[in-house]
Amino acid sequence: MDITNSQAMGSDDWAKFIGEQFRALRIQADLEQVELATRASVSVGAIKNLEGGKGSSLDTVIKVCRALNRTDWLRALAPTITVSPLKMLRGVARAKDARVRVFRPRKSAKAA
Repeated sequence: MDITNSQAMGSDDWAKFIGEQFRALRIQADLEQVELATRASVSVGAIKNLEGGKGSSLDTVIKVCRALNRTDWLRALAPTITVSPLKMLRGVARAKDARVRVFRPRKSAKAA
């Protein structure tokens, strides 16, 4: 499957592409679907659905990635989010610019 225009791909296209990648990886590891299902503690049907792009749970994806020693795929899917030092400085500057209004009661004329 060609993913050169990945922005135009729908979720079904992505599911099919990812399924093809899992299938290729399983074949490269010289595993049958039954063997992979056993290693991943999922059903053979779950493997067939994943490889066929027919929908899979996140739990199945995680288990199969672990069984195929490809947790790097999971890390790529959810990279560690860092905050830019410049954004942090901008946030501090905004906080300093914010003015806090304090209510101060007026002095009455009788007290003077």
